[in-house]
Amino acid sequence: MANWPGLVKQLAAATVILSLAACSAIYRNHGYAPTDDELSFLVVGVDTRASVEESVGRPSATGVLNESGWYYVSSRWRHFAYRAPEVIDRQVVAISFAGEEGTITNIERFTLEDGQIVPLSRRVTDSSVQGISFLRQLLGNIGNFNPAGLLD
Repeated sequence: MANWPGLVKQLAAATVILSLAACSAIYRNHGYAPTDDELSFLVVGVDTRASVEESVGRPSATGVLNESGWYYVSSRWRHFAYRAPEVIDRQVVAISFAGEEGTITNIERFTLEDGQIVPLSRRVTDSSVQGISFLRQLLGNIGNFNPAGLLD
C-alpha cells in the first residue's frame, strides 16, 4: 500500500498526456500538384502534352473539350478533435494546350486564396406546404370532404 499514492500520480500523469495527445491536429494530404521547380523545365509554345506527361506526369483532371487543359490539384486538410475537417491549403496547376499537337499555351497556379465560392443553381420546385405538419394537412381536409363529388 505504500506505492498507492505513486500509482495514482502516474495514472493521473498518463491520463493528462493521453488527453493532450488526443487534442492534437491530424493533417492529411490529397492529390498532387507539381512544384515550381518541376514546372520550370516546361517551355510555353515548345513543349507538348507528351513532354508534360514525361516531365510532370498525367493530371488528376482534364479539360472538357478535346483535353484543352490539364489540371493538377492538391489539398491539405486539417482534422481536429470533433470539428469538421478544414482545407488549409489547396494548389491547382492549370496547363493549357492548343493545336493538334497540343503545345502549351499557358501555365497557371491557383491557391486557396484565389478561389471563389460559386453558387450552384438548384432546380427544385417550391412546396406550398412549408411550415405545415403532416397531421395539420391531414386534419385540415376533414371539413372539405363532399360526398356528392364522388357520385359525379
